[in-house]
Amino acid sequence: MVRRFSWAVVTGGTGFLGSLVCRRLLEQGTAVVCLDNLLTGRRCAVPALDGPPLEFQFCDVTEPFDVAGPVDLVLHLASPASPADYERYPLQTMECGSLGTRNALRLAARKGARFMLASSAGVYGDSLVSPQREDYRGNVDPIGPRGVLDEARRYAEALTAAYYRAGQADAAIARIFTTYGPGMRPDTGQMVPTFICQALRGEPVTVTGDGSQTRSLCHADDTVRGLLLLAAGDFRGTVNIGNPDEATVRQIAARIIGLAGSESPISYVSRPPDDPMSRQPDITLARTVLGFEPRVRWQEGLIETIDWFRRMLAESSVPRREQEPAAGRLADERAAALGVR
Repeated sequence: MVRRFSWAVVTGGTGFLGSLVCRRLLEQGTAVVCLDNLLTGRRCAVPALDGPPLEFQFCDVTEPFDVAGPVDLVLHLASPASPADYERYPLQTMECGSLGTRNALRLAARKGARFMLASSAGVYGDSLVSPQREDYRGNVDPIGPRGVLDEARRYAEALTAAYYRAGQADAAIARIFTTYGPGMRPDTGQMVPTFICQALRGEPVTVTGDGSQTRSLCHADDTVRGLLLLAAGDFRGTVNIGNPDEATVRQIAARIIGLAGSESPISYVSRPPDDPMSRQPDITLARTVLGFEPRVRWQEGLIETIDWFRRMLAESSVPRREQEPAAGRLADERAAALGVR
Protein backbone atom coordinates (compact mmCIF):
# COMPACT_ATOMS: atom_id res chain seq x y z
CA MET A 1 0.00 0.00 0.00
CA VAL A 2 1.29 3.46 -0.94
CA ARG A 3 -0.36 6.27 1.00
CA ARG A 4 -0.69 9.93 0.21
CA PHE A 5 -0.71 12.35 3.11
CA SER A 6 -2.60 15.59 3.57
CA TRP A 7 -0.95 16.91 6.74
CA ALA A 8 2.58 16.10 7.94
CA VAL A 9 4.67 17.18 10.91
CA VAL A 10 8.46 17.19 10.41
CA THR A 11 10.61 17.60 13.52
CA GLY A 12 14.06 18.97 12.78
CA GLY A 13 12.65 20.43 9.57
CA THR A 14 15.30 23.15 9.17
CA GLY A 15 18.18 20.68 9.10
CA PHE A 16 19.95 19.35 6.02
CA LEU A 17 17.69 16.34 5.49
CA GLY A 18 14.67 17.85 7.22
CA SER A 19 14.43 20.76 4.81
CA LEU A 20 14.67 18.41 1.83
CA VAL A 21 11.93 16.22 3.30
CA CYS A 22 9.72 19.30 3.71
CA ARG A 23 10.28 20.21 0.08
CA ARG A 24 9.45 16.75 -1.23
CA LEU A 25 6.27 16.56 0.84
CA LEU A 26 5.14 19.95 -0.43
CA GLU A 27 5.82 18.85 -4.01
CA GLN A 28 3.56 15.85 -3.36
CA GLY A 29 0.75 18.15 -2.20
CA THR A 30 1.19 17.57 1.53
CA ALA A 31 0.83 20.52 3.92
CA VAL A 32 3.73 20.58 6.38
CA VAL A 33 4.29 21.83 9.91
CA CYS A 34 8.03 22.20 10.49
CA LEU A 35 9.11 21.99 14.14
CA ASP A 36 12.61 23.05 15.16
CA ASN A 37 14.42 24.84 18.00
CA LEU A 38 17.26 25.85 15.62
CA LEU A 39 19.92 24.29 17.85
CA THR A 40 21.72 22.97 14.76
CA GLY A 41 19.28 23.86 11.98
CA ARG A 42 18.98 27.18 10.16
CA ARG A 43 15.87 29.31 10.02
CA CYS A 44 16.88 30.45 6.51
CA ALA A 45 15.99 26.96 5.28
CA VAL A 46 12.27 27.70 5.36
CA PRO A 47 11.42 31.44 5.18
CA ALA A 48 10.14 31.35 1.61
CA LEU A 49 7.67 28.69 2.67
CA ASP A 50 6.59 30.15 6.00
CA GLY A 51 2.85 30.16 5.40
CA PRO A 52 0.37 27.77 3.83
CA PRO A 53 1.09 25.06 2.87
CA LEU A 54 4.12 25.17 5.21
CA GLU A 55 4.15 26.47 8.77
CA PHE A 56 7.28 26.89 10.88
CA GLN A 57 6.93 26.54 14.63
CA PHE A 58 9.81 27.17 17.01
CA CYS A 59 9.67 24.07 19.19
CA ASP A 60 11.93 22.11 21.51
CA VAL A 61 10.67 18.58 20.99
CA THR A 62 12.11 17.44 24.31
CA GLU A 63 9.23 19.38 25.91
CA PRO A 64 5.64 18.13 25.42
CA PHE A 65 4.11 19.70 22.33
CA ASP A 66 1.00 19.57 20.20
CA VAL A 67 -0.09 20.65 16.73
CA ALA A 68 -3.52 22.00 15.94
CA GLY A 69 -5.71 20.27 13.40
CA PRO A 70 -5.40 16.92 11.67
CA VAL A 71 -2.07 15.15 11.16
CA ASP A 72 -1.66 11.92 9.22
CA LEU A 73 2.16 11.68 9.14
CA VAL A 74 4.84 12.46 11.74
CA LEU A 75 8.48 12.31 10.64
CA HIS A 76 10.90 12.56 13.55
CA LEU A 77 14.23 13.88 12.23
CA ALA A 78 15.16 16.19 15.11
CA SER A 79 18.59 15.47 16.58
CA PRO A 80 22.13 16.77 16.53
CA ALA A 81 23.67 14.33 14.05
CA SER A 82 27.19 15.46 13.13
CA PRO A 83 30.34 15.03 15.24
CA ALA A 84 30.65 18.77 15.86
CA ASP A 85 27.03 18.96 17.01
CA TYR A 86 26.68 15.93 19.26
CA GLU A 87 30.04 16.67 20.87
CA ARG A 88 28.90 20.24 21.55
CA TYR A 89 25.42 19.22 22.69
CA PRO A 90 25.71 15.78 24.34
CA LEU A 91 22.81 16.20 26.76
CA GLN A 92 20.49 17.63 24.10
CA THR A 93 21.40 14.70 21.82
CA MET A 94 20.42 12.16 24.46
CA GLU A 95 17.23 14.03 25.36
CA CYS A 96 16.20 14.38 21.73
CA GLY A 97 16.52 10.63 21.23
CA SER A 98 14.60 9.86 24.40
CA LEU A 99 12.19 12.64 25.36
CA GLY A 100 11.91 13.99 21.82
CA THR A 101 11.04 10.58 20.39
CA ARG A 102 8.51 9.97 23.16
CA ASN A 103 6.78 13.29 22.50
CA ALA A 104 6.74 12.76 18.73
CA LEU A 105 5.30 9.26 19.20
CA ARG A 106 2.64 10.61 21.55
CA LEU A 107 1.63 13.16 18.93
CA ALA A 108 1.33 10.43 16.29
CA ALA A 109 -0.70 8.27 18.70
CA ARG A 110 -3.09 11.14 19.53
CA LYS A 111 -3.61 11.99 15.88
CA GLY A 112 -3.76 8.43 14.58
CA ALA A 113 -0.86 9.31 12.25
CA ARG A 114 1.79 7.21 10.57
CA PHE A 115 5.12 7.67 12.38
CA MET A 116 8.62 7.40 10.93
CA LEU A 117 11.79 7.64 12.99
CA ALA A 118 14.98 8.81 11.29
CA SER A 119 17.62 6.67 12.99
CA SER A 120 21.12 6.04 11.69
CA ALA A 121 23.80 3.48 11.00
CA GLY A 122 25.29 4.60 14.30
CA VAL A 123 23.22 1.89 15.99
CA TYR A 124 25.64 -0.64 14.49
CA GLY A 125 28.63 1.06 16.15
CA ASP A 126 32.06 -0.17 15.03
CA SER A 127 30.48 -3.08 13.20
CA LEU A 128 32.08 -6.50 13.30
CA VAL A 129 30.22 -7.58 10.15
CA SER A 130 29.97 -6.06 6.70
CA PRO A 131 27.66 -5.23 5.06
CA GLN A 132 25.33 -4.42 7.94
CA ARG A 133 21.87 -6.00 7.94
CA GLU A 134 18.94 -4.89 10.03
CA ASP A 135 19.18 -7.98 12.24
CA TYR A 136 22.76 -7.17 13.30
CA ARG A 137 22.73 -6.02 16.93
CA GLY A 138 25.77 -3.78 16.75
CA ASN A 139 29.02 -3.15 18.59
CA VAL A 140 28.54 0.09 20.51
CA ASP A 141 30.45 1.59 23.44
CA PRO A 142 27.73 3.36 25.44
CA ILE A 143 30.19 5.58 27.32
CA GLY A 144 32.58 6.32 24.46
CA PRO A 145 32.71 9.68 22.65
CA ARG A 146 30.12 8.53 20.10
CA GLY A 147 27.92 6.94 22.76
CA VAL A 148 25.59 9.93 23.15
CA LEU A 149 24.51 9.69 19.50
CA ASP A 150 24.59 5.93 19.08
CA GLU A 151 22.71 5.18 22.30
CA ALA A 152 20.21 7.98 21.70
CA ARG A 153 19.39 6.34 18.37
CA ARG A 154 19.19 2.87 19.91
CA TYR A 155 16.82 4.06 22.64
CA ALA A 156 14.70 5.91 20.08
CA GLU A 157 14.42 2.70 18.05
CA ALA A 158 13.52 0.63 21.12
CA LEU A 159 10.81 3.10 22.13
CA THR A 160 9.38 3.24 18.60
CA ALA A 161 9.33 -0.57 18.42
CA ALA A 162 7.56 -0.71 21.80
CA TYR A 163 4.88 1.66 20.53
CA TYR A 164 4.11 -0.36 17.40
CA ARG A 165 4.24 -3.70 19.25
CA ALA A 166 1.79 -2.31 21.81
CA GLY A 167 -0.50 -1.17 19.02
CA GLN A 168 -0.05 2.48 19.99
CA ALA A 169 1.43 3.69 16.70
CA ASP A 170 1.74 2.72 13.05
CA ALA A 171 5.51 3.18 12.92
CA ALA A 172 8.65 2.45 10.93
CA ILE A 173 12.34 3.12 11.50
CA ALA A 174 14.85 4.25 8.86
CA ARG A 175 18.51 3.58 9.56
CA ILE A 176 20.22 6.26 7.48
CA PHE A 177 23.75 5.69 6.21
CA THR A 178 26.28 8.38 5.26
CA THR A 179 24.40 11.04 3.31
CA TYR A 180 25.87 14.00 1.41
CA GLY A 181 24.82 16.68 -1.05
CA PRO A 182 24.51 20.42 -1.68
CA GLY A 183 23.32 22.36 1.35
CA MET A 184 25.44 20.68 4.01
CA ARG A 185 27.02 22.93 6.60
CA PRO A 186 30.82 23.14 6.22
CA ASP A 187 31.47 23.04 9.98
CA THR A 188 29.87 19.74 10.94
CA GLY A 189 33.03 17.65 11.16
CA GLN A 190 31.51 15.19 8.68
CA MET A 191 33.80 13.62 6.13
CA VAL A 192 32.44 14.94 2.84
CA PRO A 193 32.07 18.67 3.65
CA THR A 194 35.39 18.63 5.54
CA PHE A 195 37.28 17.06 2.65
CA ILE A 196 35.65 19.35 0.08
CA CYS A 197 36.38 22.57 1.99
CA GLN A 198 39.97 21.51 2.64
CA ALA A 199 40.52 20.65 -1.02
CA LEU A 200 38.97 23.88 -2.29
CA ARG A 201 41.12 25.92 0.10
CA GLY A 202 44.27 24.07 -0.90
CA GLU A 203 44.71 22.72 2.63
CA PRO A 204 45.84 19.18 3.48
CA VAL A 205 42.89 16.79 3.38
CA THR A 206 42.88 15.10 6.78
CA VAL A 207 42.21 11.36 6.60
CA THR A 208 42.00 9.52 9.91
CA GLY A 209 44.05 6.40 10.47
CA ASP A 210 45.45 4.93 7.27
CA GLY A 211 42.26 5.63 5.32
CA SER A 212 41.43 1.97 4.81
CA GLN A 213 38.14 2.25 6.70
CA THR A 214 35.14 2.21 4.35
CA ARG A 215 32.08 4.36 3.84
CA SER A 216 29.09 4.09 1.50
CA LEU A 217 27.93 7.53 0.35
CA CYS A 218 24.27 8.10 -0.44
CA HIS A 219 23.13 11.28 -2.18
CA ALA A 220 20.55 13.24 -0.21
CA ASP A 221 18.01 12.94 -3.03
CA ASP A 222 18.18 9.15 -2.75
CA THR A 223 18.05 9.19 1.05
CA VAL A 224 14.96 11.43 1.11
CA ARG A 225 13.26 9.31 -1.54
CA GLY A 226 13.89 6.22 0.59
CA LEU A 227 12.54 7.92 3.71
CA LEU A 228 9.32 8.93 1.99
CA LEU A 229 8.87 5.51 0.42
CA LEU A 230 9.10 4.01 3.91
CA ALA A 231 6.71 6.61 5.33
CA ALA A 232 4.15 6.00 2.58
CA GLY A 233 4.16 2.23 2.89
CA ASP A 234 2.64 -0.07 5.47
CA PHE A 235 5.87 -1.73 6.64
CA ARG A 236 6.38 -1.75 10.42
CA GLY A 237 9.94 -2.28 11.49
CA THR A 238 13.47 -1.18 10.64
CA VAL A 239 14.93 -0.61 7.17
CA ASN A 240 18.42 0.44 6.07
CA ILE A 241 18.38 3.48 3.76
CA GLY A 242 21.67 4.04 1.96
CA ASN A 243 23.86 3.20 -1.00
CA PRO A 244 25.81 -0.09 -0.79
CA ASP A 245 28.52 1.20 -3.19
CA GLU A 246 31.47 1.00 -0.78
CA ALA A 247 34.79 2.88 -0.98
CA THR A 248 37.69 3.51 1.37
CA VAL A 249 38.01 6.90 3.00
CA ARG A 250 41.33 7.28 1.20
CA GLN A 251 39.62 6.70 -2.15
CA ILE A 252 36.91 9.24 -1.33
CA ALA A 253 39.51 11.83 -0.35
CA ALA A 254 41.47 11.27 -3.56
CA ARG A 255 38.31 11.53 -5.67
CA ILE A 256 37.32 14.81 -4.02
CA ILE A 257 40.78 16.28 -4.52
CA GLY A 258 40.68 15.31 -8.20
CA LEU A 259 37.17 16.61 -8.84
CA ALA A 260 38.00 19.87 -7.05
CA GLY A 261 41.05 20.38 -9.29
CA SER A 262 43.07 20.75 -6.09
CA GLU A 263 46.72 20.08 -5.33
CA SER A 264 45.98 19.38 -1.67
CA PRO A 265 48.00 16.53 -0.18
CA ILE A 266 46.39 13.87 1.97
CA SER A 267 47.45 14.18 5.60
CA TYR A 268 46.97 11.18 7.86
CA VAL A 269 45.90 11.95 11.43
CA SER A 270 44.95 9.86 14.44
CA ARG A 271 41.82 7.78 14.09
CA PRO A 272 39.18 8.83 16.66
CA PRO A 273 37.99 6.31 19.27
CA ASP A 274 35.12 4.12 18.07
CA ASP A 275 35.50 5.34 14.49
CA PRO A 276 33.77 2.57 12.48
CA MET A 277 35.97 0.52 10.17
CA SER A 278 33.03 -0.32 7.92
CA ARG A 279 29.84 1.47 6.94
CA GLN A 280 28.08 -0.46 4.19
CA PRO A 281 24.33 -1.07 4.21
CA ASP A 282 22.69 -4.27 3.11
CA ILE A 283 19.60 -2.84 1.38
CA THR A 284 17.97 -6.13 0.44
CA LEU A 285 15.01 -5.36 2.69
CA ALA A 286 14.59 -1.83 1.29
CA ARG A 287 14.61 -3.24 -2.23
CA THR A 288 12.06 -5.89 -1.29
CA VAL A 289 9.53 -3.93 0.75
CA LEU A 290 10.01 -0.43 -0.70
CA GLY A 291 11.29 -0.95 -4.22
CA PHE A 292 14.14 1.37 -3.21
CA GLU A 293 17.28 1.62 -5.31
CA PRO A 294 19.85 4.45 -5.16
CA ARG A 295 20.02 6.38 -8.43
CA VAL A 296 22.99 8.72 -7.94
CA ARG A 297 26.51 7.28 -8.11
CA TRP A 298 28.64 8.88 -5.40
CA GLN A 299 31.41 9.70 -7.87
CA GLU A 300 28.91 11.79 -9.85
CA GLY A 301 27.00 13.27 -6.92
CA LEU A 302 30.23 14.71 -5.55
CA ILE A 303 30.56 16.94 -8.62
CA GLU A 304 27.48 19.05 -7.85
CA THR A 305 28.29 19.02 -4.14
CA ILE A 306 31.79 20.39 -4.78
CA ASP A 307 30.37 23.02 -7.14
CA TRP A 308 27.90 24.11 -4.45
CA PHE A 309 30.63 24.46 -1.84
CA ARG A 310 32.84 26.31 -4.33
CA ARG A 311 30.12 28.95 -4.76
CA MET A 312 29.48 29.18 -1.03
CA LEU A 313 33.18 29.64 -0.21
CA ALA A 314 33.58 32.20 -2.99
CA GLU A 315 30.65 34.24 -1.70
CA SER A 316 31.85 34.07 1.90
CA SER A 317 35.30 35.39 0.91
CA VAL A 318 33.93 38.53 -0.79
CA PRO A 319 34.26 41.73 1.31
CA ARG A 320 30.96 42.81 2.83
CA ARG A 321 30.45 45.86 0.57
CA GLU A 322 30.96 43.75 -2.53
CA GLN A 323 28.92 40.92 -1.09
CA GLU A 324 25.73 42.85 -0.43
CA PRO A 325 24.47 42.97 -4.05
CA ALA A 326 24.94 39.21 -4.25
CA ALA A 327 23.22 38.52 -0.96
CA GLY A 328 19.85 37.84 -2.55
CA ARG A 329 21.36 35.54 -5.15
CA LEU A 330 23.32 33.64 -2.48
CA ALA A 331 20.19 33.26 -0.37
CA ASP A 332 18.29 31.92 -3.37
CA GLU A 333 21.03 29.40 -4.19
CA ARG A 334 21.32 28.32 -0.57
CA ALA A 335 17.56 27.95 -0.30
CA ALA A 336 17.39 25.98 -3.55
CA ALA A 337 20.12 23.63 -2.37
CA LEU A 338 18.31 23.20 0.94
CA GLY A 339 15.08 22.43 -0.85
CA VAL A 340 13.36 25.80 -0.41
CA ARG A 341 11.91 27.68 -3.35
